[in-house]
Amino acid sequence: MVEEFQVAGAVVERTAREGGPYFFDYDLPQHLIAQAPAAQRDAARLLVVRRATHTLEHRTVADLPDLLSPGDLLVLNDTKVLPARLVGTREATGGKWEGLFLGEPEPGVWELMAKTRGYVRRGEAIAIDPGPLKLILKDRSKDKHWLVVPVPAGPVEETLAKHGRVPLPPYIRHGVEGTDDAERYQTVYATSPGSVAAPTAGLHFTPELFNALEANGIDTARVTLHVGLGTFAPVKETDPTKHLIHSEWCEVSAATTERIVETKRRGGRVIAVGTTTTRTVETAGLAPYRGESNLFIHSPFEFRVIDGLMTNFHLPRTTLLLLAQAFSGSGLLKKAYAEAIVQEYRFFSYGDAMLIL
Repeated sequence: MVEEFQVAGAVVERTAREGGPYFFDYDLPQHLIAQAPAAQRDAARLLVVRRATHTLEHRTVADLPDLLSPGDLLVLNDTKVLPARLVGTREATGGKWEGLFLGEPEPGVWELMAKTRGYVRRGEAIAIDPGPLKLILKDRSKDKHWLVVPVPAGPVEETLAKHGRVPLPPYIRHGVEGTDDAERYQTVYATSPGSVAAPTAGLHFTPELFNALEANGIDTARVTLHVGLGTFAPVKETDPTKHLIHSEWCEVSAATTERIVETKRRGGRVIAVGTTTTRTVETAGLAPYRGESNLFIHSPFEFRVIDGLMTNFHLPRTTLLLLAQAFSGSGLLKKAYAEAIVQEYRFFSYGDAMLIL
């Protein structure tokens, strides 16, 4: 089957993707992948997608207070991105080494993804730049990740603050950070360290925007989900619903639960900022929750909590795209993405956003 659709004034033919009724793959011109954030966070463009009328509207994130209603509740993920990228050399060979901190499965043992030339044996040391930190390979996990012992030992957050770097996605300048990434690849309200990637929809908020929302009677609440690599793992199965999603730790406090319940009781809307927030509140339902979530949201799915979703434009063949189309509907999301490409919105982590109501 061949589809035709209009992209930047040219008719493009492409073979329809596998995946049945799911919209989870598309072609994107490389120049639309944002390599830097907007000059001002809330100056990013915002494509407003209205489910009831199947209409699209072009606004900016700064317009959010006017797009929502008094009594609505914005729920945000307050996770903080760790400086999880590590660079060093193999002591045995002098070869270059690079790793990404994933977690601490047991006290004093780190789990990492790593790449280097050659085979590294148990007991071999990696000298991290800057020193004097060394990582001693202890074992490999069932996922073939590295299990290492840091020397000298110390609290994870403090050690990474001294030796780690911003873990930018590889499609941003090949993962090499710039001068302002430490600030801009972090939400202004991040308080709970634990992520290896940013909850990117939240990158657009500023203190001034929060003040404007509050002045318009729009409340905010916080949840936590520590973003891991599983969030971005590509869907490889022909049937995307067969994809195995990884667990991520999340928490919804009693106070946030009360605000969500009260908002819905009063007839207000609960707007999730980001897919990670959506997974968290839909895992919890209308009750406090603390623990792992492996909730895989795809069509058909009955959303029990959220009434709206603010989210960035996602990579093809990911569970993030499947979640967004479960909320919006496959046809409408496909229409929105085609429009965003025509209008040259900026895509992915540092890109523009979409508000689905």
